[in-house]
Amino acid sequence: MKVKRTFRTHHIEPEHQGLTVEEYLKKKLQLSGRKIQKITRLKGILLNNKPVYLQKKLKAGQMLNVLELSDQSYGVDPEPGVIDILYEDSRIIILDKPGGLLVHPAGRTRHGTLANYLAAYFAQNGKVCTIRPLHRLDRDTTGCVAFAKDSLTQTILEKQLLKGSFKRSYLAIVQGVLEPLEGTIDAPIGSHPFKPNRRAINEQGEKALTHYRTVLTSQGMSLLTLTLETGRTHQIRVHLASVGHPVIGDKIYGKSSPLIRRQALHAQSLEFLHPEDGRKIKVQAPFPADFAFFNIPGCDF
Repeated sequence: MKVKRTFRTHHIEPEHQGLTVEEYLKKKLQLSGRKIQKITRLKGILLNNKPVYLQKKLKAGQMLNVLELSDQSYGVDPEPGVIDILYEDSRIIILDKPGGLLVHPAGRTRHGTLANYLAAYFAQNGKVCTIRPLHRLDRDTTGCVAFAKDSLTQTILEKQLLKGSFKRSYLAIVQGVLEPLEGTIDAPIGSHPFKPNRRAINEQGEKALTHYRTVLTSQGMSLLTLTLETGRTHQIRVHLASVGHPVIGDKIYGKSSPLIRRQALHAQSLEFLHPEDGRKIKVQAPFPADFAFFNIPGCDF
């Protein structure tokens, strides 16, 4: 059976005029030299629908078609399971992760993760697509998780994450009331000196910035919205605990709570520029049902 070849079209903008085809592929599309060589061998680079050599200089208004290299595996074992799709197009899928579920196999856990269920969803729809989570959430954190459907999308969005244009917003219910009510926690995070599975404020650690805003206070607790400039492991939980306001129900950095069976942390929304045309995409997850213990009348998040 003849395999269908899929090309992605790129319109050359004035700012890229004068670049060679190879320079455009490396700088704009972030393709590695090895990948460019593979696509070239497959005759997968066309300029205005004609074969072109890599050192050809580009002109504004031209159309460059680049062959998409097909994925050969999911990278995880597909397993039937429920997924809640918040957004999907040809490049990206965003899921609402429930509590108690790993995003991706890790350690001894190889099955029963969100990635396994997503692989089954792709298989049911006749698509072989490597599972590429763009970021991760802790097992007991709920909310938005984004996956790229191809390596180019992954590269572009990972760069947005590094530059801060891929924005992540969280909700957390914490002990006490922060002073000031709005601010930034700026403290480096590194390994815990005695407990390898934990993180701690550590002067030799990596820079970590968490912005917070108090939405509502009630019964000695606060509902916060938080945004991240960095993405360190357990960043929000470590930062809030370090200033004396651990997340409610956080058994590692605070204490368990009769109000909720997990830490009260929720990935509320993702905002990014679409890798295909640059339009702004914002996706929001519903307020988690197990946050109902906190009184939130008429809150605008």
